[in-house]
Amino acid sequence: MKSLLKKTLLAFVFLLVILVFSSQSLAITQEECEQGLGKGDLTPEQLRDCESILDKLYRETSKQKTTLQTEIKRFNTAIAITVTKIVTTTTEIGQLEKEIESLSNKIGRLDISLDQLSEILIKRIAETYKKGKIDPVALLLSSDNFPDFVARFKYLRVIQLHDRKLMIQMETARTNYEDQKTVKEEKQEQLEAAKKKLESQKVLLARQKTDKERLLEITQNNEKRYQELLAITRAEIEAIQSIIAGRGEETEAGKVGQGQRVASIITGASACSTGTHLHFEIRENDDVRNPFSYLKNIDLIDDSGGDSYTGTGDWEWPLNQPIKFNQGFGSDTAAIRARIVWYNFHTGIDVASGDLVVKAVKPGTLYQGAIGCGGGTLRYVRVDHDDSSFDTYYLHVNY
Repeated sequence: MKSLLKKTLLAFVFLLVILVFSSQSLAITQEECEQGLGKGDLTPEQLRDCESILDKLYRETSKQKTTLQTEIKRFNTAIAITVTKIVTTTTEIGQLEKEIESLSNKIGRLDISLDQLSEILIKRIAETYKKGKIDPVALLLSSDNFPDFVARFKYLRVIQLHDRKLMIQMETARTNYEDQKTVKEEKQEQLEAAKKKLESQKVLLARQKTDKERLLEITQNNEKRYQELLAITRAEIEAIQSIIAGRGEETEAGKVGQGQRVASIITGASACSTGTHLHFEIRENDDVRNPFSYLKNIDLIDDSGGDSYTGTGDWEWPLNQPIKFNQGFGSDTAAIRARIVWYNFHTGIDVASGDLVVKAVKPGTLYQGAIGCGGGTLRYVRVDHDDSSFDTYYLHVNY
């Protein structure tokens, strides 16, 4: 019975210790984090706690139903996390700069020519040893008495030992000098790395703020409009997946040459499209490819929010210039970051041109297709390239 009571008591104490440490680890609240970040008076430990609190909040927000307000909350939390990291890095830079300044002062004090001092010391030791090699008999004869002889002899030995000790100290100073230089170089490397990290964090913060502003601008801070955007983009990506799977209704329209007209862009909103644009997509054996890896590099009117658009290929463009660039390829487009689309990967690029003419980028067999999308009919054309496993798709068009 006593053994059971003892085990129960130990378990209770262990649980109490865990609770105490847990409460200590959460010693700062979210509100205190926000206030502290504004004042800039948080300690490194508090900054780490704040980052943990905000990370947890971000994960919780990400699990909530997608609404305009939850997305704004996610943006605000992500921005707060980045601000916290910037403050942490700035604090780290300040500490490193202080340490480097302190090391510079130490090195400056040591940077008296140690080689020169060592040379002087060696000469002193040499002279001392010369004096120390006086014939004891001569030393005795030159002394007033025997106690005087003993005192003079001991004095010489003390000087020798003192100089030897001083030499060791000089060598230690030389070693310390080299060590301080090494530490300073390491701190300078850390400082440069921290400054680069700070710059990337500032770039991220600016992008997060821009993406949030884009969300508010496109949605006009209207929940209904936001949900409509999500529904349209979800229906569009599902339609594209169905087209690739062969579920679109296609009719062969014959052979086309490179640069030949194959369709025209629909003006205004249409099925699964909020405005005038061409969705251009490249597939190789049904695997999606980045169009910029195949299209020529040309000047584009960038309306994407900063997506990458450098062409590295030799294919002609499907539109006549000037061409407006609306959205790039992949998972890191401004529209995806701003969360104004349902999908998290854009399988093509969105572009537009004033004359609306759509051209084949390569010769091949033209197919005219249609598929249901968002309660309407999404029209597209596909070109099966000659002598290759490539297909190009042109969506939101008339033919």
